[in-house]
Amino acid sequence: MSFQGSLKELPLADIVQLVAVSGKTGMFSLTRGAERGAVYIQNGQITHAKVNDTEGEDAIYALALWNEGQFQFSAGIDCESRTITRSNTNLLMEAARRSDEWKILSKKIPTTEAVPQLVCREGLSEPVTLTPMEWLIVTGTDGRRSIEEIARAARISAFDVAKTLYGLVTADLVEIRAKGDAARPASVPGIAVAAPAATAAGPVVTTHSGVFNAVTRGDERRSLQILCTKVKQEAESAALAPGDPAIDRLYRAALGEVDKGRGLDVVRELIRSLEQTVAALRGREASLAFREKMAPLL
Repeated sequence: MSFQGSLKELPLADIVQLVAVSGKTGMFSLTRGAERGAVYIQNGQITHAKVNDTEGEDAIYALALWNEGQFQFSAGIDCESRTITRSNTNLLMEAARRSDEWKILSKKIPTTEAVPQLVCREGLSEPVTLTPMEWLIVTGTDGRRSIEEIARAARISAFDVAKTLYGLVTADLVEIRAKGDAARPASVPGIAVAAPAATAAGPVVTTHSGVFNAVTRGDERRSLQILCTKVKQEAESAALAPGDPAIDRLYRAALGEVDKGRGLDVVRELIRSLEQTVAALRGREASLAFREKMAPLL
């Protein structure tokens, strides 16, 4: 059994189901421009998928968003890798949910190949409040990298990056342009920008608008320092130990690494080190609560 066609005519979920119900084993190869993806099926069950540097369920979800390109199914091709264990039904239902959500996101973010650019508002005087996930995206936004590239660097899905950027675009803190377009000047004087609403889960980082504009201009070191400070504050709160010397020592060591030019991994290492410190000071339950709050940054 072998067939091929256009993803404009048949979306991924439909073509997978057509083969899965027959209990076949084989591989779907998918192409969209220079991009290549693959979905492996064994006895009708999806077992593995990959696209670019992404594998497993996230690859299925990414491929399900392709609304153009070509597919071809080759029967009898097996794959030793098994990165997917969820049933086809659950997997494709989640893919369909994300596809529906993408229809909303795409009104402001047409493709994950688009390039986000921070908007520097010189007239901004109000504080800017961001969630850790939003700060994670902000620190990776340099006006040159696409959403896909930011996602790979941050080790999260492009879909989650796009969801986060949607709120920042709506708040007029980020603009989206096509990859290859020249970056436009970020300064728009005299306009005050409302800060995005904080989500209920996880801490928020509130900073002076001048700091946000420094980050907008590409001051990655400053943004990492802010993240380290917030992580330290959350650790002190979790351990009920403001000013604890052990926490402060780890914090200052992290700042030193940032000064040396290291990136977001410093923040992740600080979180893991402080998790152990919180456990020693306050117990495992407190350390787990701290880790849960910091999860968006890990």
